[in-house]
Parts: sequence; C-alpha cells; structure tokens
Amino acid sequence: MKFLCVIPARFASTRLPGKPLADIAGKPMIQRVYERAMKAKRPASVLVATDDDRVFQAMQSCNGKAMMTAADHPTGTDRLAEVAAAYEDIDVIINVQGDEPLIDPEVIDNLAAAFDEDADLQMATVMTKMDEEEKNNPNNVKVVTDKKGYALYFSRSLVPYPRVDTGVDTYKHIGIYAYKREFLLNYAKMEPTILEQTESLEQLRVLENGYKIKVIETDCKFVGVDTAEDLEKVNEVYRNLGE
Repeated sequence: MKFLCVIPARFASTRLPGKPLADIAGKPMIQRVYERAMKAKRPASVLVATDDDRVFQAMQSCNGKAMMTAADHPTGTDRLAEVAAAYEDIDVIINVQGDEPLIDPEVIDNLAAAFDEDADLQMATVMTKMDEEEKNNPNNVKVVTDKKGYALYFSRSLVPYPRVDTGVDTYKHIGIYAYKREFLLNYAKMEPTILEQTESLEQLRVLENGYKIKVIETDCKFVGVDTAEDLEKVNEVYRNLGE
C-alpha cells in the first residue's frame, strides 16, 4: 500500500496572519512541519499543498515538495481531494495540519499501520487523553469511541457527560487524518450535514453518512499554533532542542 503525506497550508489566518511562514527557530513553520513529517517511515512522499505563492516559494527554497492548489477551496478536505485527484497511484492520503510543527513522525506511521490491519478501513484519525483543564474549552474537540475503537461522536461539548463518576477517561481529538484515496474523493463531494454545521466539525459528515472512522490512541502531546502565545511556546521547545 502506498501512502502520501499531505500538509495543507493556507496563508490566511485570522488569529495569526501569515502563519505558515511564521518563524520557528530560524525556519518557517511550514518547513518545520515538513521536516518532521519527512522523518516518518511509511509515506512514499511528503507534499505541501498551498494556495499561496509565498508558501510555495518557501518550500522551493528548502528543496521541499509543494503543489499549488486552487484558492477557492471551502475546506481543507477539498484541497486534499485536489491533491488526491492528481496522484492516481496513491492508496492512502495522510493529512498533517500545517500548524503542527511538533508532530511526532510515529503518529503518522501508526495511522498508516491501521490500514495494514484492516483492508476495509476508509478513514482514521487520532485521539489522546485530555487534561482536566482542557475539558470545558470548546476549542478542544472531544471524541468517544466504541469498544473496537471506532468513533461514535465528536463534539465541542464535554462527552461523555459525567453524570455518574465511573472514572471514564475523556479524549481529545487530534486533527490528523488518513483516508483511502477513493473515499477522500467521494467524501469531498458529500453535502454538508446538520450535525457538522451545528458543531462546526467537518468529520461529523462522515459519521452522518454512515461511514466509520477508526481512532488511534496516542500518548504524544501536541502544541498546535493558533496564536502568538502558541508560537512562542513552540519556539521555546525548539530552542531547548538546540534547533
């Protein structure tokens, strides 16, 4: 099975303008994400998909692989689908967010491994145990799964609600996805659904249409960059790493 890792990168960002080119210890953030993804063993290739020439040129400058995509895609899934359509020899697309400069390459490989174990699997994603202080923040998406590790629901609200203290763990959804190529192309054509629109969570479209999403658990901690404060945290990590 052949895997392609795609990193979508839009230049526009409400909270942090020009986010893909934000400096992290002397390199643009998109380059940091790309270099981390390149350390994964399973993908045959890693590609940045962007709608902005500045991001494309930044990748050219570091000898990274990039593809210009349409500027009018309403969602990241549509941008991924454009890449998928251009790579007919790929079996699985792994989507790594362009604002995850601390992405663990092992997570990418574990997502790929899920498809080795289940030939019928169409889509997979990642979750990690949630800290207590994160639970009531609607920006932290929660996920609940069945006994076989398939998603039952994603929500910005606290799920499951602890009416009875059973000691159940709460899991945070990490927005890293893997799709069978043909499923991704079909998914991008599906109409938005009511739960998706209500929660503003695109992955609910998959569940509402009756498809399954495998959810892989990881102990890795993620520091996505949405604000200037996040950017400083990541810079501090890289400084401590000597990079």
